[in-house]
Amino acid sequence: MVIAALLAGCTVGPNYFREAAPTPTQYKELKGWKIANPRDDVDRGDWWKVYRDHALDTLLPQVEISNQTVAASAAAYEEAKAVIREAQATLFPTATAGYGVTRTRTGALAGTTGGSGVGFGLGTRYTTQYSAPISGAWDLDVWGQIRRQIESNTAAAQASSADLDNAKLSAQAQLATAYFNLRAADSLADLLTRTVAQYKKTLGIVQNQFNAGFAVTSGDVATAKAQLETAQAQLINVGVQRAQFEHAIALLIGRPPSELTIAPRNLFGGIPKIPVALPSTLLERRPDIAASERTMQQQNALIGVAEAAYFPDVSLSSVIQYLGPIPLPFSAARSIGSIGAAGTQTLFNGGLTSAQVDAARAVYWESVANYRQTVLTAFQQVEDELAAIRLYSQELRVAQQAVRDQSTAVSVFLNQFQAGTIAFTTVVTAELTLLADQESELTIRQNLFLASVALIEAVGGGWDTTLVPDQFQLQTDFSLTPKLESATPLAVELLPKIPTPSNASSAPPPTQ
Repeated sequence: MVIAALLAGCTVGPNYFREAAPTPTQYKELKGWKIANPRDDVDRGDWWKVYRDHALDTLLPQVEISNQTVAASAAAYEEAKAVIREAQATLFPTATAGYGVTRTRTGALAGTTGGSGVGFGLGTRYTTQYSAPISGAWDLDVWGQIRRQIESNTAAAQASSADLDNAKLSAQAQLATAYFNLRAADSLADLLTRTVAQYKKTLGIVQNQFNAGFAVTSGDVATAKAQLETAQAQLINVGVQRAQFEHAIALLIGRPPSELTIAPRNLFGGIPKIPVALPSTLLERRPDIAASERTMQQQNALIGVAEAAYFPDVSLSSVIQYLGPIPLPFSAARSIGSIGAAGTQTLFNGGLTSAQVDAARAVYWESVANYRQTVLTAFQQVEDELAAIRLYSQELRVAQQAVRDQSTAVSVFLNQFQAGTIAFTTVVTAELTLLADQESELTIRQNLFLASVALIEAVGGGWDTTLVPDQFQLQTDFSLTPKLESATPLAVELLPKIPTPSNASSAPPPTQ
């Protein structure tokens, strides 16, 4: 009873309380946003479903299954759970058993040689002794050193679980980014294909004008040919970019590039409405913040582990040994037993213990600073992407108008050139400007999609802190594996409507 009371009542070191983090009351870029109604029809874990893209829906789930970076994080999490069991084992007594056989000779062998050559043996005796010792030892965790170590290991496992989810989210965001880059490459290839067709038409007009003897020089014909060939070269280069994006996607889903082929499809439409957590709840929405917070408790518990070295180490031991001349000497008559208790206290170690405690406290405060920095970085990332989406949306509208105006200018100048009222250089300049404007519009749309992916990643995707296993689970259920579904819908959604491309149809083609 005394031992039980000691074990239950003594735990040195500070108890853990989460340190405060700098949390704003609202986002600077929250203008133009509103509180959203919960949408229970949306899958809360598969955040990519908001894009309503069948190919994306097929690729993203494979990250959790086949991505090797995620697999490595999963193995690290399993290791962290095993370390908890290692620490828990030290709370219990250890028992060992042995078995030994000893063959003993007593006396001596002597040989004498007489006239008859006969030898004699004098006093030789052989005995066999069997022993079977059983011993036990128990290091009493009087001051809670082991329990603090278990607390630290459990917090580390929780951090590892959050790291695993963060690895999944990061890999998924990388894949989504590569996917939209690939779709942008498809759109650029389509644009350049149409541009090549237009430049061939322009070359035909110039060639006909030259053949008919109008005010067109061979230099104008060469310029039209060069313009066409440049566009054709650009079109070929887009194929290189697209192949690299497709290979990157294959790597992220853990497959060789030769096993993945994604059918072309243009990047149509605008980004979906993206829910964004309020600042006060962002701390619960990001796995990297959860991992950093759990690391604080891990380091806080290690302070108690270090402080326990100030106090005596108390242990119990016992041994019973059976001895006898028979192979199974297990009887009370042949047993020798002992039981003992010991306490050891370090009297002088040159300040080693106090230095270890100071080091543990310093590591804890380092983890506090890292936690606060992680929180600040999270707010910065959300603000960055909110600003990017707002400004890219405005820029896209202006770029689309520029494309429409420049398209009109090309048509007018081409007609004027055919009428012989302007030089061909005016047409060339207008067509090059139109291509640049169209590429700029596509780049802005691409950036808008990438910003939307980055924003979803910045707010934690479909993740929240309920996905981190609690300490009781980790200390009792060793088959526990983290889940990827989310438990809470996000709180704020984007309002602006993103315009469709000026050359796009009202409805995109089916996803391949």
